[in-house]
Amino acid sequence: MTRYPLDTPEIVDALGSGLRAAGYTAEGIDGLLGEQASQALVGGVWWPALRATRRADPDDAALATLIRLFLLGSTEPVDAVAVALPTVGVADLLDQQVIETADDGVRAVLDIRPHGSDTADYLVVADQDASMRPGAVRRDHVLGIGGASMSLAQAVIRTPFARALDLGTGCGVQALHMSGHCEQIVATDTNRRALALAAATARLNGLDWDLREGSLFEPVADERFDLIVSNPPFVVGTGAQDYIYRDSGMVGDGISRSLIEQIGDHLTPGGIAQILANWVVRDVDAWDERVRAWVESTGLDAWVVQRELADPISYVSLWVSDAGESVTDAAERGARWLDWFDEQGVVGIGMGSITFRKPVGDRPADVVIEEITAAGQEVTGFEAQAWWARRDFLRENSDADLLASRLSTSPVFLETQSLPGEDGWQQVSAAVTRPGGPGAVLPVDEVLTALLAGCRGQVLLAALIALLADFHGVDADALAHAAMPSIREAIARGILYRAD
Repeated sequence: MTRYPLDTPEIVDALGSGLRAAGYTAEGIDGLLGEQASQALVGGVWWPALRATRRADPDDAALATLIRLFLLGSTEPVDAVAVALPTVGVADLLDQQVIETADDGVRAVLDIRPHGSDTADYLVVADQDASMRPGAVRRDHVLGIGGASMSLAQAVIRTPFARALDLGTGCGVQALHMSGHCEQIVATDTNRRALALAAATARLNGLDWDLREGSLFEPVADERFDLIVSNPPFVVGTGAQDYIYRDSGMVGDGISRSLIEQIGDHLTPGGIAQILANWVVRDVDAWDERVRAWVESTGLDAWVVQRELADPISYVSLWVSDAGESVTDAAERGARWLDWFDEQGVVGIGMGSITFRKPVGDRPADVVIEEITAAGQEVTGFEAQAWWARRDFLRENSDADLLASRLSTSPVFLETQSLPGEDGWQQVSAAVTRPGGPGAVLPVDEVLTALLAGCRGQVLLAALIALLADFHGVDADALAHAAMPSIREAIARGILYRAD
């Protein structure tokens, strides 16, 4: 019978106590490394951090050892590890598969690192990644905190929920964040090693999750949740399951499709689901065709945001380098992968996030599918929550209601583009942008620019339009009719809001 790491609760408790006693927290590590070395480490440059630990004050020797051991992949003397973690002892760390013998010392098997949120400082347990260990990662490798998991965590709506599901929990980072605003958390995974490390993550942080083994919604077949979050093994490929953390075993984008098509059956009315997904693109001019068909079949409200459209070579290169395989093995795997893409007519892979909401009552689903690739326009939990609030407001208010309202313009930038001509610079386009708002960009003309400038929450919209119509010598009703689509779009993007 396979034995997984940290299967003895008392040792997990002792390990957590020892790590915290040594100051192994986000604040403690940043304090020892200093700002520049800490930032370099976040960016993947490890040697400044190694230098900082070697120059640490003797009083910080235990913390320096733990940083080198768990964060830098260093082989450390047995005596130094014993001093750094006296609450556990080297023998127990070896027995619990936290470390292993190497050369003249020991090195970490697991990646144990602090992870801060707005409300707590956690410890997260995962496997050491390929950059920290020689050779390819194991098939049941448990991925740690990465860019994808953090982008999802930042996108999740953080209002209180009763029941939450973390589907494909991995090391448990999404469940950790949900613990701050959800009463009950069910976390699932097909990988037993992942469930073991997620259990250790939960215990190290004094949390209690309902951990279940199984694929997709099998472990929660007849259950409903107020919030579902998933960072699944969404990598598009041949269907081989070389590495469980990335490969679902389903051909192509089957995992994303199956997850999307089933998710509504497990949401309570008004419930929210937020997932990452990849989808096949066979025509770059119709990149949304495939994901649109899946989403529209669910009957759910949905906001699909494609953050990147990767070409096959870039996509395959990312994933073959991620596993730490030899150059020869990676080249052979990459070639087979690209051959399959060619056979399937795949010209790109869409990568993005989807926020679902289950409608309450009998009404048509509200579906928006768009591409937002600009830096600084990532979906956040605040923006996702505000998105649905604005969509509800627009559905509940007619054009007549808006005309009878006082609107205000959010803090925005007006950006213009001009070309040189015989009479000097000639403006060819203009747009307003709400900083930080995903897709919060609205093309404007002279009239709409003036209207936005006049929306100060003091004058009825109808009165402002009447003033503009009089100034330009046009009919007020005709101007209102022409302007309302742009006004509604401005409200949808958070550029305008009702002040009264």
